[in-house]
Amino acid sequence: MPLALLALAIGAFGIGTTEFVIMGLLPEVAGDFGVSIPTAGFLVTGYALGVMFGAPLMTVLGTKISRKRMLMLLMALFIAGNLLSALAPAFAIMLIGRVVASLAHGAFFGIGSVVAADLVAPDKKAGAIAMMFTGLTVANVVGVPLGTLVGQSLGWRVTFALVAALGVIGLAGIAKLVPDLPKPEGVRLRHELAAFKNVQVLLAMAMTVLGFGGVFAAITYIAPMMTHAAGFADGSVTWLLVLFGLGMVGGNLVGGKFADRALMPMLYVSLGALAVVLALFTLTAHNKIAAAVTIALIGALGFATVPPLQKRVLDQAHGAPTLASAVNIGAFNLGNALAAWLGGLVIAAGLGYTAPNWVGAVLAAAALVLAVLSAALERRGSGVPSDVVAASVPAGQQPTAVRH
Repeated sequence: MPLALLALAIGAFGIGTTEFVIMGLLPEVAGDFGVSIPTAGFLVTGYALGVMFGAPLMTVLGTKISRKRMLMLLMALFIAGNLLSALAPAFAIMLIGRVVASLAHGAFFGIGSVVAADLVAPDKKAGAIAMMFTGLTVANVVGVPLGTLVGQSLGWRVTFALVAALGVIGLAGIAKLVPDLPKPEGVRLRHELAAFKNVQVLLAMAMTVLGFGGVFAAITYIAPMMTHAAGFADGSVTWLLVLFGLGMVGGNLVGGKFADRALMPMLYVSLGALAVVLALFTLTAHNKIAAAVTIALIGALGFATVPPLQKRVLDQAHGAPTLASAVNIGAFNLGNALAAWLGGLVIAAGLGYTAPNWVGAVLAAAALVLAVLSAALERRGSGVPSDVVAASVPAGQQPTAVRH
């Protein structure tokens, strides 16, 4: 794997840390600004919305410059947002800082996925994407717990200052290690938008929303679920999330490896197993050891879907994949928001803290159905004929054959 992937992974590590570390620092931030915990929660919601809307916006704005330069500009935006958060004199200013940082998130992973795939041979593309996403998964194992500890010990502003410093390292790494790949000739915004007319691209994004939503239906409510159902102490939740993060790291790497060999079968196995494990979590959540094992499995199976889903979008978007890739990152966040909302509904309905697991199982099963449908449509040749696709793709951008 090219050393340039390390630079992308460092940037992903910083982005993953800033996205999730706020959840462990909400009480400190709320106390400093004199706002309620629910109000401080807008720092999470605002970030998620920024990712959803920022992914296509920033990608469109970057169509006129090279991908390397756009990645550098996105890291600079990320640094500025985290510095603004660290120095914010008022809650509203910190919220603005969070939104500014979030604008870099979707486009970075979207453009970064394209760059990572371009750096390697066709049969190693999913592995390269997984390598970049390893930075995001490792952030949940190292960055988030360490950032939470630093924030609780030295102040939350120190945490965000350190995250900004990570951004500086990522920016320097991209500038030094990522090659200045030429901007694809003949690709215009209309080519990028044309990808969304492809039913396979839309199906892949729907799989992203539902499949990853299944994970967050359960994980969003992991703290009350584990303290009330399993009997864990409040302080144990951090280590349970570390187990979840370790599962994410392993699942991401395995998903990347096997997606290069058999992409659709990898999706079938991971989504099907995820649905089963989430359904079983309603039972295992009542036993400490079984719950801990299940949490790690949810992380592994959930992130085993990320490289194949991202590669599926790249493959189906053909010669203009950048915007579709970035929007798919927004789809992950849309899935998170949708699942958290649905999970809250079943808890509010009095069905108990383990009820979101059933929501997650249904979402994952629905994603599996879409995967089977997508493959069936592809086998029947209901999409655009390959010769028509080749004719519509700008010169030099015809996709290489992909083994599924």
